[in-house]
Amino acid sequence: MNTLTYEGQEYTCRAEETVLECLTRHGVALPSSCHAGICQTCLMRSYKGKPPEMAQKGLKATLQAQDYFLACICRPQEDMEIGLLPQEQAWKSVEVLEQEAVAADIYRLRLSLPDDFSYEPGQYINVKSPAEAIRSYSLASIKPEDYLELHVKHIPGGKVSTWLCVTLKGGDEISINGPIGSCFYLPPSRPSSPKPILLAGTGTGLAPLYGILRTALQEGHDAPVHLFHGSLAPEGLYLVDELMQLAQEYNQFSYTPCVLKDGQLDLHQVGAIQDLIKASYPSLSGWQIYLCGDPELIKILRMQCFLSGAGMEDIFSDPFEPARA
Repeated sequence: MNTLTYEGQEYTCRAEETVLECLTRHGVALPSSCHAGICQTCLMRSYKGKPPEMAQKGLKATLQAQDYFLACICRPQEDMEIGLLPQEQAWKSVEVLEQEAVAADIYRLRLSLPDDFSYEPGQYINVKSPAEAIRSYSLASIKPEDYLELHVKHIPGGKVSTWLCVTLKGGDEISINGPIGSCFYLPPSRPSSPKPILLAGTGTGLAPLYGILRTALQEGHDAPVHLFHGSLAPEGLYLVDELMQLAQEYNQFSYTPCVLKDGQLDLHQVGAIQDLIKASYPSLSGWQIYLCGDPELIKILRMQCFLSGAGMEDIFSDPFEPARA
């Protein structure tokens, strides 16, 4: 028999008993519905102990990599410490190392890397202001770097964005928690045949894509990788030089800056990002897709990519709504 630890309490799991059955028998109520591993209502995460492969059936690879599992079909093969909500909610104090404007209203913040802070590029963290306002920002940094990098759009009159972009100075400390999210690069299951990757985003939605892109290239992903970054006008684009340099260094990488107006045809593609992607890739069968930016646009792109042949299991985006301030 194995032991389950849940919310600080230990429960003995009988042979062939599922996690859901064990906790229910001990009077612990868990969300559940189908009891067949289909609806995913009973999704949990293991923080110690590996869930059986069968208990992860139907979950995205990024969830499997973080040891998420379905309680209704999980028969533990070892002791496990499990939870419904992320344990990453403990707040950590970090130092502001660098603050730099990279566009007219977009700032790059680099924060000290906390001890024992493990993350995947493309995940996001929460930041808490002195007024207790909480905002989510994606990570643009990659693992060899000894800092966390955020891209923040400064909204005039916005209390949190003004605090991050204007008020804070190097050496100040802020509170963060995380990492959170399942939109990150995973090495191909078959290294000999990696899938081509499409990255698409607008505005500061570039942040997670920048981390995912650099991780894929660093890992030697040699299938085509194409980044479309969109903005209303050229002044909203940023890190253009860095991305063009990467495109020169890596033959498999292509970078397309897109604008809706005032673009220069020798520097930008002009038009809606979804139309430009459709024109370039009418078929996306066999592709891996990463999307970030305006929530309504992401909905459109998800459906477009699916209708163009991409499998839903290969379309990644974190569904959090960015605050307007």
